[in-house]
Amino acid sequence: MSEYVIVTDSAADLSQELVQEMGVEVLPLSFVVGEQTYHNYPDNREMDPKAFYRHLREGGMATTSAVNVSQYTACLEPLLQAGKDVLILAFSSGLSTTYQSSAIAVNDLKEQYPDRKIYTVDTLCASLGQGLLVWHAVRRQKMGATIEEVRDWAEANKLHLCHWFTVDDLHFLKRGGRVSAATAVVGTMLAIKPVLHVDNEGHLINMAKARGRSGSLKALVDHMAQTVTRPEEQVVFISHGDCLEDAHKVGEMVQQRLGVRQVVYNTIGPVIGAHAGPGTVALFFLGTER
Repeated sequence: MSEYVIVTDSAADLSQELVQEMGVEVLPLSFVVGEQTYHNYPDNREMDPKAFYRHLREGGMATTSAVNVSQYTACLEPLLQAGKDVLILAFSSGLSTTYQSSAIAVNDLKEQYPDRKIYTVDTLCASLGQGLLVWHAVRRQKMGATIEEVRDWAEANKLHLCHWFTVDDLHFLKRGGRVSAATAVVGTMLAIKPVLHVDNEGHLINMAKARGRSGSLKALVDHMAQTVTRPEEQVVFISHGDCLEDAHKVGEMVQQRLGVRQVVYNTIGPVIGAHAGPGTVALFFLGTER
C-alpha cells in the first residue's frame, strides 16, 4: 500500500503546531496589504496576525487571492516524484477558486503520473471548519484508513461540519458584499450583531441577529446545542479575529453547557480575516446538519 499525504491550504487556519503534529502539507494563499503581497503560511512568517489586524483596525484594507494551478503543481510534484499518493482537502468552492485550481492540477498530474493516486475534495468549508475536517481526516489516516476511505469519509461528512460565527464590525462584511451598506450602518448604531454560517453550497449566509456582543457569542453556542452530535466525544475548534478572550468565553460556554472533550483555538488568518474583520469569533463542530 502506497503512503499518502494529505494536502490543504491556508484558508484552513491551522496553527503551525497542528500542521506539524498532523504531518499535512499546507499551500499558502496570498493577501495584499498596501502594495505588498504576502503569503499566509501557518507559521505567520511573512506577517504577524496582530500586525495584520492592527492594520485593519486603523482603517487599512487587504485583498486576497486563491492558490493557482501552477502553485498546486509545484507543491504536488515533489510528493508524487517521491512515490507518494495525494489527497487534497481544499477551501470551499463557494468562497474561492482554490478548489477549481486543485482540480485542474490533479487532472494534469494524473496524466504525468499514471501510477499515483491523486484526489481532491471540495470541502465546502472555511477557516477552522476546514481545519477540523482535515484533523478528522488525519485521525482516520493514522488509524490505517486508505486514501480512498479518507476521501470518501470527507465527502460523506463535510456537510456535517457546522460553521457558526459572528462579527464585531459589519463594515467588513459590507465591503465583501455580504450585507448592504444600510444594514451595516443601522446594525452598528443599534449594536446588532449578525450570526452567520456556511451553508451546504459552501457560501456565507446571514442567519440571525443578536443584540450586543454577549448575545451574539451566546447565539453561537445556542445553535451548536440544536444540532451537535455526541458532544462529549468531540474536539471543537474555535477561531478568532484577534479576540482570544471572546473566543475563550465561547469555549467555556461550550464546555459548561455541552461537555465537549476538548476545545482548540487559533487566530483567523489574513485570507479569511480580510473579509470578516477583527473581532470575528467562529465555532466549528460535527452536527446532524449545517
